[in-house]
Amino acid sequence: MHQILNPATEEVIANVPATSFVQVDAAVVRARRAQRGWAAAAPADRARLLRRFATVVDEHIEELAHLEVREAGHTLGNARWEAGNVRDLLDYAAGGVERLTGRQIPVAGGLDITLLEPLGVIGVIAPWNFPMPIAAWGTAPALAAGNAVILKPAETTPLTALRLAELALEAGLPEHLFQVLPGAGDITGAALVEHPDIAKIVFTGSTRVGKQIMASCAAQVKRVTLELGGKSPNIVFADADLEAAAAAAPMSFLDNSGQDCCARTRILVQRSAYDRFLALLTPAVESIVVGDPADEKTQMGPLISKVQLDRVRSYAPDNAPAVRGSAPTGPGFWFPPTVLTDAAPDSPAATEEIFGPVAVVLPFDDEDHAIRLANATEYGLSGSIWTRDIGRALRVSQGVRAGNLSVNSHSSVRYSTPFGGYRQSGLGRELGPDALAAFTETKNVFINTEA
Repeated sequence: MHQILNPATEEVIANVPATSFVQVDAAVVRARRAQRGWAAAAPADRARLLRRFATVVDEHIEELAHLEVREAGHTLGNARWEAGNVRDLLDYAAGGVERLTGRQIPVAGGLDITLLEPLGVIGVIAPWNFPMPIAAWGTAPALAAGNAVILKPAETTPLTALRLAELALEAGLPEHLFQVLPGAGDITGAALVEHPDIAKIVFTGSTRVGKQIMASCAAQVKRVTLELGGKSPNIVFADADLEAAAAAAPMSFLDNSGQDCCARTRILVQRSAYDRFLALLTPAVESIVVGDPADEKTQMGPLISKVQLDRVRSYAPDNAPAVRGSAPTGPGFWFPPTVLTDAAPDSPAATEEIFGPVAVVLPFDDEDHAIRLANATEYGLSGSIWTRDIGRALRVSQGVRAGNLSVNSHSSVRYSTPFGGYRQSGLGRELGPDALAAFTETKNVFINTEA
């Protein structure tokens, strides 16, 4: 049994049973049976049911959002967006069902076609930082492609996932097609990864755990998609609109209390604009409203747990030179918005993923120097480039080793565009028009027309 805490108050809000190895095996048996019927259904019928699922989610946006506020400490505005993202992704994936087509390839002596067939049962292991949308990133396209899904939510945030499974049944999806199995990563998660009838694992989480999952999947020649850590740069050139760049910078690393793989936690500023930018950034950071996540005015809530709070503190001790905002005292896992102003480029705070409301600001001299600093980590997930020079924007975009870049913006994720990382940030791509194909096998069929 897992206790679920409200991270803003430290109160127990639920007790959720953990799933055993035996229960995982039984769930896989049920999923395989449900998947065969789902794959045999007409594509239009699968699409209709997924759209109905999206509609039912839309009818419960407020319920899901308030549940997310309580279990994850997300601000109410963010939680509403997350529930809406689940709805939108289901609707987008439904639109791809009837467009999941193979090809006709010209060959001598006959006709050659390819078929895209579902893999079977997909295991999705979702994180605690964005419990609803990231769960849907794997679930929606997998279902649309004709697969069954077993979702293991994070131990600290299972409540919205369990509710989504109930809404799926309410929408009319076949029983056991989408199952949610709460539990510990080393028990429930490991059982999914190791099960021979799980055709693919979709994992979002730490690079360390991702490597373990990849090794286990490799031993079985099992497919895997990994979305792992990040240490994303926010590159500000002197010719940029400095006021706009400074105003946008705080929430680029404070959104979700910095518990975001795409957080722009390395603010790289061209040396000639450094002092001016810092002068603009300081009041922007200090003005961030940190408090009760259920309050409509709150911009940043608590961290998820005491373990995470202690980790963040280790990177930003009270005596470190920094620009700091404020945060509540008392119960809850609170840490103030913080920009370290004297961190070395190779220091842990500048190179390791902190996963909290802490950024570093570093000067650079020119484009080449900016690119070197941007690439000076093991990660490569996201990043931003601020400049008025479109040529520079393209040159730097090509130089930065990251999967998702924004120019004069901090937008990283859209359900209609591919998402994923370079290097230690992961393997494969999620979302976008090709998402369904990642959950299929390609079968080639040659028909001899000369016999």
